[in-house]
Amino acid sequence: MAMLSYLTQIQFDHGALKHLGKGMQRLNMQRPLIVSGPNLAKGPILQALREQFPAEVPFVLFSDVPANPTEAAVLHALEVYRSAGCDSVICIGGGSPMDLGKAVALLARQPGPLAQYAATEGGKNKIRDVAPLIAIPTTAGTGSEASVASVIICEDGRKLTFVSDLLLPRLAICDPQLTLGLPAGLTAATGMDAVTHCIEAVLSPVINPPAEAVGLDGLERAIGEGHLLRAVQDGQDADARWHMMMASTEGALAFIKGLGAVHAMSHAVGRIHELNLHHGTLNAVMLPAILRFNHAHVGNKYLRLKRAMGLSATADLADFICDLNQRLGLPANLRQMGVCDAHLEGLAEHAMVDLNSMTNPRKVSPDDYQRLFIEVLG
Repeated sequence: MAMLSYLTQIQFDHGALKHLGKGMQRLNMQRPLIVSGPNLAKGPILQALREQFPAEVPFVLFSDVPANPTEAAVLHALEVYRSAGCDSVICIGGGSPMDLGKAVALLARQPGPLAQYAATEGGKNKIRDVAPLIAIPTTAGTGSEASVASVIICEDGRKLTFVSDLLLPRLAICDPQLTLGLPAGLTAATGMDAVTHCIEAVLSPVINPPAEAVGLDGLERAIGEGHLLRAVQDGQDADARWHMMMASTEGALAFIKGLGAVHAMSHAVGRIHELNLHHGTLNAVMLPAILRFNHAHVGNKYLRLKRAMGLSATADLADFICDLNQRLGLPANLRQMGVCDAHLEGLAEHAMVDLNSMTNPRKVSPDDYQRLFIEVLG
């Protein structure tokens, strides 16, 4: 039996940021904590956000968000939240501020430690209350604004996924204008994050045809209609930015079905503190190997993916993604990202216990993961 649900409200279009004030009033936000990345805190986007605040609402900012959010950073932000008497959270930026903000909203209402709420620890049913949350993406890739999940590197070194309908932001404001001028490299990396979400969601064996249809539409926008390449080539292409933000949001709406081994492997490598690698870039590098690994276990879904992506029925999906990564200026393997043989130790074990392994269309053994990591190392 399939359970189908889409739960949040999304304001989507150029200029959608203007809806923030009314959204805050509807959610009775009197003193929100603003969570953003350090680079965003210095730029015009945060000033645009400030201008939308009701006059009587203070602007309390936490911007010390790591590229891969950690439990330590969550606890630091929680301290700011409590000391300022905050009652809610507004996340603005990429996936990192949104993941961290969700964790803060959780611990603002429920006691620690954080790890007890992880999905693999049976924590989903323990999440019963979360502070009101608004999410405003400034990249087109993570889709966290429309996702029930948050991913945090916990104190014990595990990169854990937290899942609950309560972690879905009460309001998402998707304003493609906020992504205009995003650097080409970041546009490519976040765009491939969205593409991977769409692909893995479609391939997940969980039954949810509407979610699959949403994922396929996201792929058509990003790849079939060429908007990812257009956005990378011209950062001011407003139409391409609109479609890439929609593809990103659709990727998150689709992965209510779950993801797969690409994300399990990316999370395993992403937890390596000294490397601090970008999640979307990791997904792009991992994706071809997993497409080859899964190809005989997905029925006719590769044909459906190829149709959405504007490819011929005889095209090789893995080879296409390799070529696309090259055209986007992304690395060809993990070694080009600074990963070395010594880093392989323990990766297979971490990938095995990652939540996303459970919804890969082909069962992955520890030996499979070890071979796959060696393959993508290059």
